[in-house]
Amino acid sequence: MPIGEITRGTTNTNRLRRVDRWIAALPALRRAAAPLVVDLGYGASGVTAFELQRRLARVRPEVEVVGLEISPSRVSTAVAQLAAVRAGTSGSGFAPDARVGFALGGFEVPLQGGRGATVIRAFNVLRQYDEAEVAAAWHRMTGRLTPGGVLVEGTCDEIGRVSSWVALDARGPVSFTLSLRLAGLDRPSIVAERLPKVLIHRNVEGESIHSLLVALDRAWQHNAPLSVYGPRQRWVAAVGALVAEGWPVLGPAARWRLGELTLPWASVAPRGFAWS
Repeated sequence: MPIGEITRGTTNTNRLRRVDRWIAALPALRRAAAPLVVDLGYGASGVTAFELQRRLARVRPEVEVVGLEISPSRVSTAVAQLAAVRAGTSGSGFAPDARVGFALGGFEVPLQGGRGATVIRAFNVLRQYDEAEVAAAWHRMTGRLTPGGVLVEGTCDEIGRVSSWVALDARGPVSFTLSLRLAGLDRPSIVAERLPKVLIHRNVEGESIHSLLVALDRAWQHNAPLSVYGPRQRWVAAVGALVAEGWPVLGPAARWRLGELTLPWASVAPRGFAWS
């Protein structure tokens, strides 16, 4: 039987564009001999799996995406969508030959032939679980990765303007990323509402994620005069201010311009967290 619980299954077109863009740049995806990516818990519609395959195919045309859901009715819906896409009658614009499939499954990540996944994207799934259940789910999913594979687990708002996620490999959490739509952004700490389950209750005094969001809000406000040049310039300056304060920001400035900020997991790990 699939491992997990049936969650609300909210699905919106284009909701996961920010994390998909980040996955497309992963060395694990670009270097894999035969990349297989799992969309775990895709929800009431299979649209996010089709979108993921289309975005990743721009850098790896041969990429295969498998959508897994714990709900049999959701799998049936997605399979019907796939049939319509294959027949060219869906009106969705997805390529009839897109390498996409759907199956019943949960955190055990069942794949035909016992294959491992290059990347597992589990978004807006663990948000509906208890924090105490996160580690076991992480362990199960990372155990289904190919060597060098990556689990991307996180959450976002309903229209994809606010996102955050943790990247893990077989050794445990590696990094934390937040990604925000900069136009109209009031303060970066709005992401507190959409932190991964392991962090969402840790935005309090004494926790590293709280310190990060306080520092980021302060840097964003301090660089408000740069808004006349656009929100990207303001954001890049704010991230640069974090670097100057000693925060070990990862990645090139080109990623910052996308509204992203990535740090090593150790910089935001909850107090007492241990991977074993």
